[in-house]
Amino acid sequence: MEGEPLVYIDGELVPKSQAKISVFDHGFLYGDGVFESILVTNGVAFKLKEHVDRLYDSAKAICLDIPMSKEEMIKTVVDVVRANGLRDAYVRLVVTRGVGDLGLDPRKCQKPTVVIIVDKIKLYGEEALSKGLTAIISSVRRDRVDATTHEVKSMNYLNNILAKLEANAVGADEAIMLDDRGFVCEGTADNVFIVKNGVIYTPPRTSGALPGITRARVMRLAEELGYKVVEKDITPVELLTADEVFLTGTAAGIVPVTKVAGRVIGNGRPGPITKKLMESFKRLLGDPSEGVKIF
Repeated sequence: MEGEPLVYIDGELVPKSQAKISVFDHGFLYGDGVFESILVTNGVAFKLKEHVDRLYDSAKAICLDIPMSKEEMIKTVVDVVRANGLRDAYVRLVVTRGVGDLGLDPRKCQKPTVVIIVDKIKLYGEEALSKGLTAIISSVRRDRVDATTHEVKSMNYLNNILAKLEANAVGADEAIMLDDRGFVCEGTADNVFIVKNGVIYTPPRTSGALPGITRARVMRLAEELGYKVVEKDITPVELLTADEVFLTGTAAGIVPVTKVAGRVIGNGRPGPITKKLMESFKRLLGDPSEGVKIF
């Protein structure tokens, strides 16, 4: 079909309707693989190098050898975005263990599968950004750091999906997940921040949360704007009694949360620090110094 997005699969560009992988691919059979999502704004891939670094870290953690160098991967992503002609896009970069048999032994997979998808995504509308999201505290705990840790951005997202189902069931926008100790960890697809008495807090790496690329840039941005940022364990009570709560992620950017588990956060509207960060972060997107210029 004319005008279809082009998908990269193992060195070939194919139309979306023809983009296929084997049903024996271990990514499909077992969620055995890793991925990254990259936002392209005004022709600039935001923090592309950092996303590729994290992809290779995730792959190393699961003993997956990606069949190209980081430099080759960056160039391939750039080429695929250019081939699709989108100055504003959402890129999904996936590397699976590859085709094997119905057994789970990774040694049966001869060659990893590399997929790059270039498309559009919009998680939340303008109303959500202006009024803030509602969230629950999920009963689904984040996996332990010595188990299928979410520090690795793997293709196994069932933990996230179960929490999202809980939020859907009660009409909430998002679910905030706790770690195995009962401390705040992260959302289903985003990092969590709270503001109390002018200080910004976020859970530490020891919580098992994904080391977010957007999270890291927002923390640095907040400090550049003169705010104090502290990584610490956050209890559910601290979350519920915060002055402000916001989430960060590649697709979401910075999103305010104004109600958690039925409790109104602050005055029920996006707080001043959250709004200041949202305005400042928006200006970073599309800045060539913040990523890789494609167009």
